[in-house]
Amino acid sequence: MALYRIFNGPAPTTASQVAVTTGTAIKTLLQVKPGTTQVLRVTEYGISFDGSAAATPGIVELIVTDVAATVTAHVAAGISKQDSAALAGGDPTTNIIAVGTTSTGYTASAEGTITATRPLDAQHISPTNQWGFQKPLGRECIINPGEFLRVRVKFGAAINAICYVEVEA
Repeated sequence: MALYRIFNGPAPTTASQVAVTTGTAIKTLLQVKPGTTQVLRVTEYGISFDGSAAATPGIVELIVTDVAATVTAHVAAGISKQDSAALAGGDPTTNIIAVGTTSTGYTASAEGTITATRPLDAQHISPTNQWGFQKPLGRECIINPGEFLRVRVKFGAAINAICYVEVEA
C-alpha cells in the first residue's frame, strides 16, 4: 500500500503553502477522486485557520459525495508521496488519483447538485483553532471509484484555511 498526502493548494516551492478563504456559504476546500479502478482509504485529515480572534465556530465536514465540485485541478506535483511504496510507484495521477476540474483539486468555484452523501466527520471549529483526525489501522474510511471525498467548510465570516487529506492506495 502506498500513502499520499494532498493539500488544498499547489505544492509549495519557494513560498509557503497557500491558504484558501472559506466564506459564508458551503465551500469545498479540497476534493479527492480515486482513479477509475482504484479504492482509496482515508487514514488522516486535518485543517487549520489563521483567525486572530475567537469567534463563532464554523462547520468543517469530511464527506463522500456522488457529484463533483468544480475545482482547480491538482497535478502530480501536488500529491505528496509519503512512503517508500508511493515513491517507487511513479506518477500517482496515472491510475491511482484522478486529477482535473471535476476530479481531484482544490478551491471549488461551484459545489454541484449533490444527491447523496456519506458523512465521515463533522465538527464545529473556532477560526483560531485547528483539527486533526486519524483513523485507526484497519478502520479507515473507503472511497470507491466514482465517489468524491471532500473537505467542506462554512463560517459566519471568511477566514483563511489550510487543509489536507492523507489516503492509502
